[in-house]
Amino acid sequence: MAKQKKHPTGTIAQNKKARHDYFIEHRFEAGLVLAGWEVKSLRASKLQLVDSYVLLKDGEAWLLGSHITPLTTASTHVIADPVRTRKLLLNARELEKLAAAVQQKGYACICLSWYWSKHLVKCEIALGKGKKEYDKRDTERERDSNRELHRAVRNKGKED
Repeated sequence: MAKQKKHPTGTIAQNKKARHDYFIEHRFEAGLVLAGWEVKSLRASKLQLVDSYVLLKDGEAWLLGSHITPLTTASTHVIADPVRTRKLLLNARELEKLAAAVQQKGYACICLSWYWSKHLVKCEIALGKGKKEYDKRDTERERDSNRELHRAVRNKGKED
């Protein structure tokens, strides 16, 4: 009997800039409509999510700005567009929630990460409120103080 292939697991890519620029309020899991060459590239983790965002149009959700680098060994008869618009698969109820929230001032729908769920690729999208510059500085200051506190506690235990 042939060996069963293991499904890839874990996170493919994360959008760390989104967590820096937005207060994350609600998270959603969405499926993606992908081409074959894109899945092959994702298995090699050839994905960038830095400026990706979700556009809600005609009752559908579309992911813009994500970049999947095509593999050189992928099919040569298909012309690969690395930054094409990709359709997100969400329930109608989730789409309504997102559409209502994005209408409010200051809210945006952004992509946080892509990951494997069994053999499927999922996209974690979030509803976020944009941070002001002083909010970003406060978050950084708080993170630094927590790091110093944990470092002091860890070092105190080693001195005894």
